[in-house]
Amino acid sequence: MTRDVTPEPVDRSRLSPAAHEVVRTGITTAPVSAAVLAAAVGRPAAGAVVTFDGVVRDHDGGRPVQGVEYVAHPSAGAVLADVAARVAGRHEVDALAVEHRTGELAVGDGALAVAVAAAHRAEAFRAAADLVDEVKAALPVWKRQVFADGTHEWVACP
Repeated sequence: MTRDVTPEPVDRSRLSPAAHEVVRTGITTAPVSAAVLAAAVGRPAAGAVVTFDGVVRDHDGGRPVQGVEYVAHPSAGAVLADVAARVAGRHEVDALAVEHRTGELAVGDGALAVAVAAAHRAEAFRAAADLVDEVKAALPVWKRQVFADGTHEWVACP
């Protein structure tokens, strides 16, 4: 799914054009961290670095959640890289990075980490929100929620 997002106007206050660089993407079983990604995207031209940590919460639909399991299609890495490139291309960003975790996660564990560096905060916030939304819409990663009563359900599965 491609979002209809109007490209941002070019920032004439910059000394050089936005790089639109994708620094890092990945599907991993290792912990993910927006702080680590923020360090990777920082640039001298960037006056703003916006991060997002998507963590496993303890509830869904009024039911207590014990944990989740994320399962990725083999194409997920390529899809994530493509999404990141599209988002970086349509926003005036210097650099961005995104990682999604798979496997069994407990409440409080990070599942999705994003970092975006841009000259100004508004650009960075718009790009980060767009990146998270597009990842959620396009990434072939499925979630199995385990509830406190021992039951489970698959969420966002085709």
